[in-house]
Amino acid sequence: MIGYLPTILNVCGKNRAIRSDYRVALLIFEAYADPELSEPEKIEVMLRCLYADTNFKSRDEIDEAARMAAWYLDGGTGAAGTQKAAIRILDWQQDEQIIFSAVNKIAATEIRALPYLHWWTFLGYFNEVGEGLLATVINIRSKKAKMKKLEKWELEFYRSHKAMVELKKRYTKEEQAEIDRLNTLLD
Repeated sequence: MIGYLPTILNVCGKNRAIRSDYRVALLIFEAYADPELSEPEKIEVMLRCLYADTNFKSRDEIDEAARMAAWYLDGGTGAAGTQKAAIRILDWQQDEQIIFSAVNKIAATEIRALPYLHWWTFLGYFNEVGEGLLATVINIRSKKAKMKKLEKWELEFYRSHKAMVELKKRYTKEEQAEIDRLNTLLD
């Protein structure tokens, strides 16, 4: 239905209430970025965060709930459960401040102060972000990922703001401990 903001998802013929506030989606994305979690653990976090009732009776229900959750988190675009190969150009945690700054500008309010904002409304604001710091950072990341030549001003921006533009790799605790150990040996 046009203009509908879902608060339920149909899973195997049963309507299931979801937590539709944008903060829940961001928690799920945080879990998916966590290198400590396995893929099944990430799916479990997604289902537990999103659905009010996670008493799924079968593997088919779990699979369908995950497909519908992915559809919902993707803004309801495309078929449920379809995967798009995407270049990683955004990190919700690393880019938090510039994301909220840009979204607040579009929403004309501090959205973090709102008690509730539907995820799709947040996505609508996010998708309308135009020129500005966030757009510049994402554009440079995209060009670098596709190995396209940066404009002179983009290259200058990149050099001046490399820590902001470069996406930081997250390591498991074990990987980080090994990196720290090797760095100690090299010092």
